[in-house]
Amino acid sequence: MNKYKNRIADKLLEKKLKGKGAVLIQGAKWCGKTTTAEQISKSVLYMAKPEDKSQNIILADINPSTLLKGDTPRLIDEWQIAPKLWDAIRFEIDHRNTEGNFILTGSSVPADMKEVTHSGTGRFAWLTMRPMSLFESGESNGTISLEDLFRSEDNISAQNMLGFEDIAFLCCRGGWPRSTFMDKEIALEQAFDYYDAVVESDISRVDNINRNPERVKKLMRAYARNIGTQSSNETIRNDMKENDASSLDVDTIYAYIEALKKIFVVEESIAWNPNLRSQTAIRTSNTRYFVDPSIATAALGIGPNDLIQDLNTFGFVFETLCIRDLRVYAESINGNVYHYRDANGLECDAVIHLRNGAYGLIEIKLGGDKLINEGVENLKSMYNKIDTKKMNKPSFLMVLTATGNYAYRREDGVYIVPIGCLKN
Repeated sequence: MNKYKNRIADKLLEKKLKGKGAVLIQGAKWCGKTTTAEQISKSVLYMAKPEDKSQNIILADINPSTLLKGDTPRLIDEWQIAPKLWDAIRFEIDHRNTEGNFILTGSSVPADMKEVTHSGTGRFAWLTMRPMSLFESGESNGTISLEDLFRSEDNISAQNMLGFEDIAFLCCRGGWPRSTFMDKEIALEQAFDYYDAVVESDISRVDNINRNPERVKKLMRAYARNIGTQSSNETIRNDMKENDASSLDVDTIYAYIEALKKIFVVEESIAWNPNLRSQTAIRTSNTRYFVDPSIATAALGIGPNDLIQDLNTFGFVFETLCIRDLRVYAESINGNVYHYRDANGLECDAVIHLRNGAYGLIEIKLGGDKLINEGVENLKSMYNKIDTKKMNKPSFLMVLTATGNYAYRREDGVYIVPIGCLKN
């Protein structure tokens, strides 16, 4: 039996259980929600267990309290099979008057909440899980802490053990927990299996609207060609039109992308809106990303060698991997990840903004002196635009790279950190 690899969400779940009666874990299919919940739960109800499923659904309708009995925290897996459980759990929480009673997990397909009468405010907490970061899967050595960078460490030093080929493989394998235990060739197949499940089933199950798998494939391929950009739905439509005989109209493309968001396949990055010295207009469109880089490579039908031969595509796929990891790390320190782009074309790939107002600016580059220097200059240009009379100075400037032997701090104060050295 495979050993459980610790997740950053483990401590987040423990913390949330101390403050609420129940925690709902949501996130992409296959990202490890149930397995993580099992580590802390004291009793488990598997609603979808074949021999018990019919009985469980009946009990949820006529006597739900029976299903909720058990040591706490009690895990209710695939709870969305019987949405009425939501109100029953809320009622139990109110009458027990204690925290940490229930953990809810389930398919990424949302529950039908029509029969639910209470939002759960004050009783439920939400925890979003994503595929594994490189630190969680064991590929990053974790010698550089994102939290420490917010303290503006004067000196950092770490050795990177991941090479160019390693990063290409990790982009294509993705952060699917079970794949981290598999031989490389088998591990690479998991993202394609995930992609097939999305196009053949999951995107239609999300709202019970039957969608043609071939059209979904064309859409996801076009979306993959536009990751890391603020491309409009019209641009994605035109991309489909150029590469395929038929395409969807803009409204349908919007509906498809919204469906992919609901099942946590797509997670776009919101624009950051700082106080600037200049009157430069800030672009407010979201930046396109999949929740995991392997979805992009599967949609494009490519593997590690293809990325190495096409550095432009590699750059955008690597950026998706970094955004995934930064989201996992930032959430653990009460932060969110944004992007910045203005009307003059100045961009900042990632802005990590903490709840206390501190923030850091990050450029993402494959590596090499030329690209790193470009990243440094972008960061300095961004820094010079910020009105530090109206908001704090950034806690750090960092170029996050795929390659490079070491993590270090330049004389100008900019951190250069390979992704293989980073943790939360």
